[in-house]
Amino acid sequence: MRIKKREGVLLGLILGLLLILLSYTSSISVTAKATGLPEMIMWSSYDVGSGGFIQASAMADGLRKQFKLKVRVLPSGTSIGRLTPLKTGAATYGFLADETYFAVEGLYEFSGYIWGPQDLRVVLQHPAAISLVATAKSGIKKPADFKGKRVAWVLGSPTIYVKAEALLAFAGLTWKDVQKVEFPGYAGSLKGLVEDKVDGAITIPTASIMYELESSHMGIYWPEFPASDKEGWARVRRIAPWLSPGKEDRGAGLKKGQPRELPIYSYPQIVTYAKQSTEEVYALVKALDETFDLYKDTDPVMPDWAIAKSGKTPAGAPFHDGAVRYLREKGIWKTEDDQWNNQFLERLKKVQNAWGRTIEEATEKKISEKDFPDFWLKKKKEIVGD
Repeated sequence: MRIKKREGVLLGLILGLLLILLSYTSSISVTAKATGLPEMIMWSSYDVGSGGFIQASAMADGLRKQFKLKVRVLPSGTSIGRLTPLKTGAATYGFLADETYFAVEGLYEFSGYIWGPQDLRVVLQHPAAISLVATAKSGIKKPADFKGKRVAWVLGSPTIYVKAEALLAFAGLTWKDVQKVEFPGYAGSLKGLVEDKVDGAITIPTASIMYELESSHMGIYWPEFPASDKEGWARVRRIAPWLSPGKEDRGAGLKKGQPRELPIYSYPQIVTYAKQSTEEVYALVKALDETFDLYKDTDPVMPDWAIAKSGKTPAGAPFHDGAVRYLREKGIWKTEDDQWNNQFLERLKKVQNAWGRTIEEATEKKISEKDFPDFWLKKKKEIVGD
């Protein structure tokens, strides 16, 4: 009799736990369904500890808290590593930077047979300052002063040296006008400033080593890139069209309330493929907007994810239709954003058409994988006209 009672009590406990579990699972499903998003979302991002990973994780946590959505962030230290999960379908969205532009244009690591121009779209993009910083000791005060000075070139990192090339062009300079100092990595190029191995390098004001530079005997100085210099910015955008004029007062060598005119780029920008459902992308932007208060204070740069800032052009690719729909409803998306987006979409059609024609010709001529990137870039220039 006692055994039956124990069995009855045990059975009751098991049934109770099952009911609780079913109730919890049901609540997740109902909450997720209400957002119009899948219960599980996979994002790719920069490495663990990077700004991109920290921001993606904070936003994912906001979605978990508000809507009980399961979001997994897949970190990677390379552009290919961040885009491959999107291409294969292992992830739906990526937190990327300049590689977005390289991918849609089929440049650098995306110029080979297996990649080529990717039909990517931006969901939202985080505006962040990045510039050519100088040591105070160098005496550099304006972009033109970099002439004859030592400027860092990071080997195998087009995202760094292309921006340096573009910002030198602001003053009408090229790599031939400066002393190019090669470094094997980004961190080493910044350390080179502290060690007086280089006078200027590309970085963000909040990089930890910039505070070290500021307090060192070398000192720190941020030359300005004024928005009023239209010709200078036209030269910048011919090389790096994703850069735009902006202002920043946060970081080493900067004073709160006294912003300096520095270039702005998208880091990170949430990216997906154009084929992604308009309804889902709309739902994601809406959900990120509604959970903004849950993640805006997790890091000093998070307030810039407010859609009034992160829903504006320019970016590394055209904005997705789902994002545009929500941003337009909120009054964020303006006529100038439409014009920029449409121009970029037209360009992508030309680039993708050029890719198709190049593949056909390369196949006929049996161009090797090794020789194909140069062949593609030559054909692209002929067909697209740049």
